[in-house]
Amino acid sequence: MSQLKRILAVDDEPHMRRLLEISLRQAGYEPVVAENGREALNVLRTDNVDLVVSDLHMPVMDGLKLLEAMRKENIDTPLIIVTAQGEIASAVQAMKLGASDYILRPFDLETLEIAISRGLALTRLKIENQFLRDEVEQTGKSLIGESAAIHQVLLAISQVAAEKATVLVAGETGTGKELVARAIHQQSPRKSALFVAVNCAAIPSEMLESELFGHERGAFTGAVKERIGKFELADGGTLFLDEITEMPITLQAKLLRALQEGVIERLGSNRPLSINIRVVAATNRDPIQAIKDGKLREDLYYRLNVFRIDLPPLRNRLTDISLLATHFLKKRNISIDESAMLKLQSYHWPGNVRELENVLERAAIVCGGNTISTQHLPTDLLSKNDVTANLMSNNQPSILPETLSLPDAVQTLEIRLITDALKLAKDNKSRAAKLLDISERTLWYKLSRYHIVESKPK
Repeated sequence: MSQLKRILAVDDEPHMRRLLEISLRQAGYEPVVAENGREALNVLRTDNVDLVVSDLHMPVMDGLKLLEAMRKENIDTPLIIVTAQGEIASAVQAMKLGASDYILRPFDLETLEIAISRGLALTRLKIENQFLRDEVEQTGKSLIGESAAIHQVLLAISQVAAEKATVLVAGETGTGKELVARAIHQQSPRKSALFVAVNCAAIPSEMLESELFGHERGAFTGAVKERIGKFELADGGTLFLDEITEMPITLQAKLLRALQEGVIERLGSNRPLSINIRVVAATNRDPIQAIKDGKLREDLYYRLNVFRIDLPPLRNRLTDISLLATHFLKKRNISIDESAMLKLQSYHWPGNVRELENVLERAAIVCGGNTISTQHLPTDLLSKNDVTANLMSNNQPSILPETLSLPDAVQTLEIRLITDALKLAKDNKSRAAKLLDISERTLWYKLSRYHIVESKPK
């Protein structure tokens, strides 16, 4: 991040404090000074400091006592001990207590800079490691499918990944919006930095501001230590804001300012922090309707909607179900028979890919590690064939003819159903007949009647 790091220099000798202050300023840091450990502790309790450089021997409270007090109060700011040549044992003790490093007097500016850089890098590394441990379960997940709809999404990702533009991903719950955001990050120049995801609907509104922007110690009741927000954590990388329309309107204004100016402030602080992030936002609502409903600021929408990706629901890409099922079951080394697969392909999946994964996980448990068949699928899925419901949905073109003739409408519907069933079955007539819940002979009759194919079964 581009803002100056604040370094607290602690020494009881005025000339040494002055020397440290000058050295730190020359090295590009913002110096803060204290003449003993107690004064330094008060600064740490009330102010934002990135690192401490402290003398070992001081009256009132020495360097070791300062370190002990910091750890007791959960102040995890890195501390570098300054000591003399003959006090290596004390420096080692300080390291055991949690000091990040020590330097020996007399030291030059380069030695001080190296120690400070190591301390700041260690702090960042600890934060990133903790975050990455929490994100391990997402490793390896990716968009799966060969349908035209998914190819369009993958093309859009490849087009925008290398750019700096904000991205808005729209789609129903369970369609894989976070997977799209991760794919954008992994194909971007920012892939070596962090991908940080925030679900705006899952965090109480009164806590969301602190989660995003961080807070200082004592900023509000319960703020016993400073907190780095998701904006700071994602610096240099990508911030994914899921369910953006669930963010309080008042907080949306602060988000808009952060995106426009590239600057944030922690709660309880008036010190601006420059940020360099790429934002990907997502919503399961229609953004325009969300604006009309007062759920989304119009100016924020235009700021986010630089590049939009619309994710298709699973019912509009039923041909991908076989690939998805194979992928989800591969790690369990479980297969699925043809009849069960046909049932999966005939369902309209209101919960989309997430629902499919959950159904298969349950079926894998029920089948006892063998092959999944129809008896292992949920009863509500078995009790209905939703291909018709899919075709009649608002997402499909009208299947009605220009007149209101019932025979014509029935013929149009039959042709549409048969055509889609053949596509799902990859032109396998037996499989298509099972999908349509008719005999294969009846299917051949209708194929001939509607001139869909001219040939007949042998």
